[in-house]
Amino acid sequence: MKPTGLLIPAVLLCVTTSVLRAGDALPLFSWDHVPVYAHVGKRSGDFTPRELDFLAKHFDFITIEKAQAIQKYGNTEAGFAVAAREIKKRNPKAKVLFYWNASLAYFGLYQAMRTFPADGLLRDSKGRLVLRRNKVPNYDLTRQDVRDWWSDVAAKAVHEYGADGIFADAMGQRKDGLDAKKVAALVAARVAMLEETRRKIGPDKLIIYNGLMRDDPKKLLRFADGAMIESFCHPKYGNSKEELTAYFEATRAAANDGKIVILKGWPGFSFRQKEMMQKPYAELARLAKERITFPLACFLITAERNCYFCYSWGYREKHGTFEWYPEFDKPLGPPLGEAKRNGWIYHRDFAHASVTVNLETRTARIDWK
Repeated sequence: MKPTGLLIPAVLLCVTTSVLRAGDALPLFSWDHVPVYAHVGKRSGDFTPRELDFLAKHFDFITIEKAQAIQKYGNTEAGFAVAAREIKKRNPKAKVLFYWNASLAYFGLYQAMRTFPADGLLRDSKGRLVLRRNKVPNYDLTRQDVRDWWSDVAAKAVHEYGADGIFADAMGQRKDGLDAKKVAALVAARVAMLEETRRKIGPDKLIIYNGLMRDDPKKLLRFADGAMIESFCHPKYGNSKEELTAYFEATRAAANDGKIVILKGWPGFSFRQKEMMQKPYAELARLAKERITFPLACFLITAERNCYFCYSWGYREKHGTFEWYPEFDKPLGPPLGEAKRNGWIYHRDFAHASVTVNLETRTARIDWK
């Protein structure tokens, strides 16, 4: 199919679409304990029976990261299909999402990349490939054939690999070297691609994207069931009191509109910090357990129904997902109202906990009743 150029058909941008779901399409949600979500992959091979048991026992909402078991099967799709099947054997209620990046072309990780449209990579105004971290190329989503290919792969993950939906990462990335017309076309293209994906996977499957704070969430959430804020309490960005306040407001707005929101908390370090990653795993796990109070308290200050907390220092099996935290076992109960704010101090009460956060001093307290 020939590319359509930079313009997206106006009809795709003006149609109001309601995402209709069957009653059991959404992941289970309860205020009984902290609602949690897992995002993890393992490159070396399948999850062990013990790891599968852990995921199935503790999580009803899981994304399997790219390159799952790629060293065993040679592609993400095969590894994902095995992981999803084994998790659901142990927990039939679990919703398992297929990781499918919405911007970056991971050649070598997916069997689907073999059918990627020719010349479908994004180039800047000088004709140079637009690269992430100077190595990973981007999709040119302004091309209809690229969007068709992407949404076809998403549909195949749902209909053939056993996915309950798609986790669309890197939604709304900005790139230097693009003129304003191209940037605007890319923003419109992402909305069109989600609309196409929704049509192909059906109304009872999930679309979650990463990047609630990017572009205009109202347009993207017309076709998606929810979004993640990955930089929530991140050690490098998304950490200031102003940013956290903005995250609180965006989370409440989306959740009160009936959308899922995943807040990705961090223990003050991430897998990208090479010096930290040289420390023994036991030390990293200890630090994560010591530092959970602030990000968890921030989550509780803003969480509404269908909000989930994700806590680790990365997305692989050695980044903390298989640690369990005592706070997750404590009775929580529903919130007794919205948080009250006094300057940069927030307070909120739950049936079985009281939460106070000071964004200026970056301190927090959770009193479990």
